[in-house]
Amino acid sequence: MTNYNVENKDLYGEGNITTEHVQNNTSVRQMLGQRGIRPEKLPAAEDVKNIERRVAGNEKKMEKTTPKLPKENME
Repeated sequence: MTNYNVENKDLYGEGNITTEHVQNNTSVRQMLGQRGIRPEKLPAAEDVKNIERRVAGNEKKMEKTTPKLPKENME
């Protein structure tokens, strides 16, 4: 939203862009509050590194337990 508004409103300078960013964050926070959503009360998402390790481990298990296809003569 900030990037769009910076281009659309032709904003320049750190102060102007920072003000726009803060206004956007405030608006989003108000909208979430109106819908009863408090980000600080949401459960934390699982760490990406943990997910990557679990997927890699599952792939290794699948490789070990999946039967291999028979080799065909390539003649």
